[in-house]
This record gives sequence, structure tokens and C-alpha cells, in this order.
Amino acid sequence: MKILAKEVLSDFEGARITRIEVKAVDLAQKALAGNFVILMVKEEGERIPLTIVSADRECGTITLIFQEIGFSTKLLGKLKVSDSLYSIMGPLGHATEIKNYGSVVLVAGGVGIAEIYPVAKTLKEAGNKIKVIMGARTKELLILENELKEVSDELFVTTDDGSYGIKGFTTNVLKEILDKERIDIIYAVGPIPMMEEVADLTRGYGVKTLVSLNSLMVDASGMCGCCRVNINGETKFACVDGPEFDAHSVDWDTLKKRNSVYVDKERHICNLNKL
Repeated sequence: MKILAKEVLSDFEGARITRIEVKAVDLAQKALAGNFVILMVKEEGERIPLTIVSADRECGTITLIFQEIGFSTKLLGKLKVSDSLYSIMGPLGHATEIKNYGSVVLVAGGVGIAEIYPVAKTLKEAGNKIKVIMGARTKELLILENELKEVSDELFVTTDDGSYGIKGFTTNVLKEILDKERIDIIYAVGPIPMMEEVADLTRGYGVKTLVSLNSLMVDASGMCGCCRVNINGETKFACVDGPEFDAHSVDWDTLKKRNSVYVDKERHICNLNKL
């Protein structure tokens, strides 16, 4: 569980995105695209769910990318190379179903770009034609552009402020693609409003759409119920039933309310600890 490498990918207006490489031999042997881990920085800390961005089976390492946005992720960002995590558990969650669908569009926003990378890479290896749309608020917050370019047949970059790539949102580009050609499946990861917009858009085109839900988690065993989501009227748990779900079946209003429950408390504890 020792950190072997660390790199700050983006640091702009307090939104720092960091990549770490962690020694985790058993995890590296079993990790598949779509899996995630739960880690703890210290014994009394909370558990942080993070997607496994890549795994090196020969070296026994996994790569994780996270945005230092809350108390625990800010503590994680303070660890240095050679420091060790208190604990790490996984791989968790159902792996992405990988097969040759044909033409696939992957839509990623913010730190969701890191989560889309292993899925795009594996789908490309399975013979799919890959289009990736990656977006961020501004140029300084874009990550993994070169990595995604290597696994994409076409890569589109958008920024909200037009500082790089196409000015506008990822859904603007997605609509242009859907208006011009047949797409077999769409996969989206990123902020909840972005995933909801993707779902609303693709529903009208009748294209199967998957999203990876970043709901709040505690024990990641399905016991605590913290990550429950409403899917097609049924209660599901993102940790054991997901994290991927049919985007057109998600109750987005409930998900947004649940994910915002602790925003004030998170901000308060960060202020108390001057993080």
C-alpha cells in the first residue's frame, strides 16, 4: 500500500487533480476496467471510493487519480512518495461489460476523464470504433488528453470558457455526432448534471447509454445503504449493483439530493482543519 509515484496533473483555482501509483499486488492481478477501490488515509479517517485507472500486473501496482475536493481527499493529496495508505480494498464493483459493440462514444467531464480512460482503452482493444468527448470548465483542468488520444479513433475536447478545444459542453458535440451517424452505445462519466444531460439527450435517439455513478459510499459492501440509488423505481446500491447503470433508468433528482447532503459539513471540517 506504499505510494511509489505521485504527480499533480492539474492545480487551478484550488481544484487540484493528483495521480498516484500504489503498490497493491493482489489488486493489480484482478483489476478490470470499471472496477474501483475503497481506501483509507489513516485509521480514524473515512473511506474514499476511487476508480482504478490502470493496473500493472508485472509490477503489482495500480494507478489512481483523484480531485482534492473534500477533507479526506485533501489528506490523501498530502501524502508523499514512500508514504503508505492505512488500508485499501478491492477491486470492487462490476467490471464494465467489454465486447465489440461497433461504434462507441465515451463522454467524460472533469475528473471523470480519468474514469473513462480504462474503459476507452479496453473497448478499443476489443475492436470497437472509439470516439471520446472530454470536457472541462477550462483548459487548466483538462487531464489525460494524450492518453485518450492514443486509444481513440476521434477525440473531441471541449471547454466551457473556450480556452481550449471547442467552446461549449460535451453534450453539444455528442448531439452533432448523433445527428450525423449511428452510434451503438454511449458511456458517460463525470459530474451528475453532465451525465443527466447525456441521458436526456440520448433517450431521444434511442441509443443505449451507460453511466458510472459516483454516489456517496461508506462500507462498499451493500450493508450501510449510503450509496443507494433509484433505478427504474427499484433501490439499488452503487457499490455492489453498480457502479454502472442504464442512464435512462436513473432517478437523477434523488441522486442529486443524496449527493449534496454533506456538502456543508464537508466545507466546515475543511475550514476547521485549514485544508
